[in-house]
Amino acid sequence: MALNELHASAVPINELHPSTLVQYCQRRVASVAELQARLAQLGQHVGLRALDALVARERPGRRETKVLGVLLFVKGPLWRALFGREADKLEQANDDERTFYVIEREPLVNTFVSVPRENSSLNCAAFAAGLLEAVLGAAGFPARVSAHWHKGTTLMIKFDEAVIARDKSLEGR
Repeated sequence: MALNELHASAVPINELHPSTLVQYCQRRVASVAELQARLAQLGQHVGLRALDALVARERPGRRETKVLGVLLFVKGPLWRALFGREADKLEQANDDERTFYVIEREPLVNTFVSVPRENSSLNCAAFAAGLLEAVLGAAGFPARVSAHWHKGTTLMIKFDEAVIARDKSLEGR
């Protein structure tokens, strides 16, 4: 199925077979850090295409201008289209207005992958982090996104300062 033909019931990430992606990348790297970077890079390619298709279907003629709006889009429609369900939680860091977390207790990209003992620190959600970073950047909300083991898997989003400044200038509109 082409990503521009997404349907609400489709789960395109399943069709990408996360374990196959990991095996493909694993043959081309020497360390877990390199493997996670490669998975994030592949996720970025998927994220750009997914955003185009989903925005055309879900929000024709409408563009998010605020951080909260784009994060709710990520947690709901984007996650549902890609992973078959909403993300479990969306939180903001208490000590940093630029940092937000998308929390998945059992991420789909980790579910279908068995990790050898020597790579036990591998978090295949690096793919989802790359995907999310590309989506946010293409939507006009540049950020760095990284995957961490915490409450399941947590994708930490750190928006550029300009994004937060723009968001503050739009308050009250």
